[in-house]
Amino acid sequence: MNPKIASFLDSSALATPCLVLDLDTVARNYAALRAALPAAKIYYAVKANPAVEILRLLVEKGACFDAASLPEIEACLAAGARAEAISYGNTVKKPAAIAAAHAHGVPLFAFDSIEELEKIARHAPGAKVYCRIAVNNVGADWPLSKKFGTSIARAKELMLTAPRLGLQPHGLSFHVGSQQTGTPAYEMAIAEVALLFTDLKNHGLELKMLNLGGGFPVRYQDDVPETGVFGHAIMNAMTEHFGNDLPDMLIEPGRAIVGNAGVVVSEVVLVCQRMEEDERRWVYLDIGRFGGLAETEGEAIRYRITAGRGASGPVVLAGPSCDGVDVMYEKTPYRLPLDLSAGERVLIHDTGAYVTSYASQSFNGFAPLAEHYI
Repeated sequence: MNPKIASFLDSSALATPCLVLDLDTVARNYAALRAALPAAKIYYAVKANPAVEILRLLVEKGACFDAASLPEIEACLAAGARAEAISYGNTVKKPAAIAAAHAHGVPLFAFDSIEELEKIARHAPGAKVYCRIAVNNVGADWPLSKKFGTSIARAKELMLTAPRLGLQPHGLSFHVGSQQTGTPAYEMAIAEVALLFTDLKNHGLELKMLNLGGGFPVRYQDDVPETGVFGHAIMNAMTEHFGNDLPDMLIEPGRAIVGNAGVVVSEVVLVCQRMEEDERRWVYLDIGRFGGLAETEGEAIRYRITAGRGASGPVVLAGPSCDGVDVMYEKTPYRLPLDLSAGERVLIHDTGAYVTSYASQSFNGFAPLAEHYI
């Protein structure tokens, strides 16, 4: 936790649960990504945190935006983004949303099936389209490849079909999985799609753009490579497989821009020992899986959690709801102070991404966590 957030917490009597997010950290993260990949345009993944304060800051910095829905597109426009700086990156879109985005002037539409391609052709005639390829998500703590993407062979057919439908086949995309902890997935994906670029060029279709998706990680409990390591590996792979004929490059970071900028402030609701044979205490917080900590499913994202000082002991961490699956960490070893009791604060670090946007509106009657952008 940085001094700015610490000072804000010390001077404020905050109702919990809440998120406190430092916008200066967001600006630094954006600058670091630009420095690591100067050849790539940054399309912020709005789904990571759609707060208007973040969108306005990134508009001022010259960012572009990856939107997953029409409301996200409209939020970007309301924050001052130009329509031409927005990509409709969801491969599953309602016809009415496609038409509305097209009417707003959004130029780029993602797809990974013939059905979606035909839908775009009907409702966004003449649009630029890019096909998402399913790639290996090895190294990702939050894999994405099962739901999205198509094969190289199928992508070739779809891209060759696009002009016949009146669309502009603009490029290809992939995503190596969220919280990607290594560079090999990027390197393998670039090698794979580069072959398709060449194959399509041999068929008379010269693509202009490669969207490398997101995946850039945040340090939670374990060390991860620095942004510059990913930038170096990506550019080496691009040069190796594309030579001097580099396509326009896009990246879609979300977590890497906002993740480490935020801290969730929570309150202990109950501490108890549930089973005599288990020495671990159960610590129930006023935020849980339904309150924004959805990425604790399968204990995939393991946040750093702190509270008080002094001797500590093993704990299980759970949320406040009346739902049996609202348990964040039971297998991952966590330790908290032995004297922790109801009413005390617990801080959940690096929670600027995928917390407020995952929070339910009123499950069990609990309101979404409050948000403070400083």
